[in-house]
Amino acid sequence: MAGAAPGPAPAARLMGAVFVGVRHHSPACARLVAATIEEHQPAYVLIEGPADFNERIDELLLGHELPVALFSYSAEHASWSPFCDYSPEWVAITEARRHHAEVRFIDLPAWHKAFHDVTNRYADAELRYAEVVERLCKEFAVDNVDALWDHLFESEEEPKGMAEYFDLLRGTATADEGDSAREEYMARWVRAAVKDAGDRPVVVITGGFHTAALKAKLDGEAEWPEVPERELGASYLVPYSHSRLDAFTGYQSGMPSPGYYQQVWENGAQKAADWLIESVATRLRRKQQPVSTADLIAAHTQAGALARLRGHENLARTDVLDGLTSALISEDLTQPPPWTRRGTLQPGAHPALVEMIGALRGDKVGRLHPDTPAPPLVNAVQELLRAHGLDQEGKVALDLTDANALERSRILHRLRVLGIPGFERTSGPRQGAAPQLDEQWTLKPVEERLAALIEAAENGATLPEAAGVALERRSRHAQLDQLAGILFDAVLCGITALSGRVKETLNEGVKETGDLGALGHVLGGVLGLWRHDRLFGTAKDPLLGAVIDTGTARVLWLIEGLHGGPAPADENRLRAMAATRDAVLHAKAALSLDIADVTGVATRVSNDVQAPPDLRGAALGLAWTLGAQPDVRKARGIKELGDWLAGLFAVAREEVLASPELVGVLDELVSAMTEEEFLVALPALRLAFSYFPPRERETIAATVLSHRGVQGDARTVTRLASDPMVIAEAMAVEKRVDALLVKGGLA
Repeated sequence: MAGAAPGPAPAARLMGAVFVGVRHHSPACARLVAATIEEHQPAYVLIEGPADFNERIDELLLGHELPVALFSYSAEHASWSPFCDYSPEWVAITEARRHHAEVRFIDLPAWHKAFHDVTNRYADAELRYAEVVERLCKEFAVDNVDALWDHLFESEEEPKGMAEYFDLLRGTATADEGDSAREEYMARWVRAAVKDAGDRPVVVITGGFHTAALKAKLDGEAEWPEVPERELGASYLVPYSHSRLDAFTGYQSGMPSPGYYQQVWENGAQKAADWLIESVATRLRRKQQPVSTADLIAAHTQAGALARLRGHENLARTDVLDGLTSALISEDLTQPPPWTRRGTLQPGAHPALVEMIGALRGDKVGRLHPDTPAPPLVNAVQELLRAHGLDQEGKVALDLTDANALERSRILHRLRVLGIPGFERTSGPRQGAAPQLDEQWTLKPVEERLAALIEAAENGATLPEAAGVALERRSRHAQLDQLAGILFDAVLCGITALSGRVKETLNEGVKETGDLGALGHVLGGVLGLWRHDRLFGTAKDPLLGAVIDTGTARVLWLIEGLHGGPAPADENRLRAMAATRDAVLHAKAALSLDIADVTGVATRVSNDVQAPPDLRGAALGLAWTLGAQPDVRKARGIKELGDWLAGLFAVAREEVLASPELVGVLDELVSAMTEEEFLVALPALRLAFSYFPPRERETIAATVLSHRGVQGDARTVTRLASDPMVIAEAMAVEKRVDALLVKGGLA
């Protein structure tokens, strides 16, 4: 075992039980646990952990590379119990076996209702005692509970007062219903073990929050408690990582910075400080950030001075970090360092902070022993990948009109919806897109795949079952616009049972919604399926046709009553208008509306002076695509021209490209603007023309040059060296300066 053990463990023996309260993932607590077991040579070591895993504890000792986690799931809940080398619970298991003590987990199973709001058993719920922690932080002049813990215990060779610290925390907090149920259950295990051990002691390792409550429950029934049973679910070991353990990436663990504390555990505080400073310097130099030898000397010096000033026997984590900050960062920070507030690093952070957090986190990834049991899904997927030639690294091209390729595609999509890493689709059928009959995938092996497969087993034992359950769970609380994506995924995965129910839900939803954005998403997704009829046989699906028919009618009904003044173009309603166009052009068989009815609505909206400019432009574009002749001069006012064009281009982009006359009229409108009017209109105009990809913008530029009778290369017009907005603003400034000079008689 790494790490120097302190002197005699400060744990009192009470009626045969020796209680050791710990902070999860704390090296100081891990050393204390080891010393306590060494001193007392107990008959039993009882550990806060899932009691349903007791018969399989030997699986933990197969010889894994830590960190690993015990993953447990049921029909309603999933959670993790992670272990790293310095977890007190892990040290308790290994030291108990080394001293021939019986090991028992004594907590309720992770699927029990007491854990329904808990995704990680060893995440300290510090909000329970926030008030006392705040007072202690103020008393010791530290920023948060992590710095407080380091100050009191991790920086000391032989920490003192840990039991009193936990008693103080519990004395100011009230256990909730879940905690009470857990403590009552754990106390039954303690009483039974004390009775069975006779004259030999029993060591009890639990989170410090629970220790005082367990000490108060030593009187009572002393029979071994039964383990609650569950109807569905299982528990398996999974590889874990320092990244998943780190509080700075979102895991509310007992201790942040697992990479740093791994060094503390293996090499001691001083060498861990040296490692951190060198690691940060190396990482910064790799990013071409200057770090001199003088900077490193200054960081060491500052850290040592801070440790002495703060009364630390050894360098604490915050001493090193504050020393690095002082030595490497001279400018004002845009955000406080994460270690001062227990938070995630926000975008735009100083490069030195980014590398500090990266070094603190570490990069260790756990590996399971090959003999570790795995859920059926793991073997089922591995066999499927081998059988279909998908277990190799490289690119895979699939012709989806081929039955074998379509089956391979479904396997890959099922892995995708389960979130299994290493399978990336780079092209293929998509929502709202024209039909595509082939797919491209990139496959690569990744370390995280095994853990993801084990965790995906909570959804089912086979790949089709697991993917279906995952999609069904997504659909339970999905919004209307999200359901279209779920339906598309279900069809790509070949899961028919789910898709029928989702279609019915979609059809009911589009009848009632007033959200044009949601309707646009739904129509786009469903039309994507309809247009891939050759692959999926969807054009004969009456439910799919009903969604298209109802959704199209709903969009037309909503836009005819939509009024409002000039406003920025609304991408959501423009998407709905484009989807309506596609429904009329590509799914006529599903519609109960005549094209004349749709054209009539579009024409009325395009002429409605009270309708938003972008909607009027989109309505004109819709009418144009259905055969009506456009009048681009219907744009009213310079200020609304850009938004009006955005709507027109969103729906009738191809028609615009094929109409030199219309481009010429637009050129005349823009050319007639004064400089001030152009500057006002420019942002919206740029947004409107962003609907065209670069090659199509060159086509428009060539049409403009031709309309003006100018010889030249269209690329020189569209590929400017400077931002057009900057140029326009500079011209406006120059004009104002000229006006001031004239006014002052200086011109």
